[in-house]
Amino acid sequence: MSQTPPRIFTSREDLDAIEQRIVLLDDETRVRVTLDDGSVVEGTVSARPTLEIFRNRDGDEGHNARLRLDDFAQPATPHYVWVGDVRDIEQLGTA
Repeated sequence: MSQTPPRIFTSREDLDAIEQRIVLLDDETRVRVTLDDGSVVEGTVSARPTLEIFRNRDGDEGHNARLRLDDFAQPATPHYVWVGDVRDIEQLGTA
């Protein structure tokens, strides 16, 4: 996954929304996340993501967070998701 997120966020409202999602992503929690584009990714949270500062391709600074999900069937295969692109989180239990 690129270190450059597709979107960065600067408004307090957007940052609060990302932080609210992060609270739902405890270590070792099994989740199904739905992204803004409608795609769905499932896996086990390897570590709670943190809000970080990034620069976009134009050099503007903002925030986002990267989530690593370990695949249910193949735990060695990670899926990376930008938390700012998450629309919904369904907790499925713990690993």
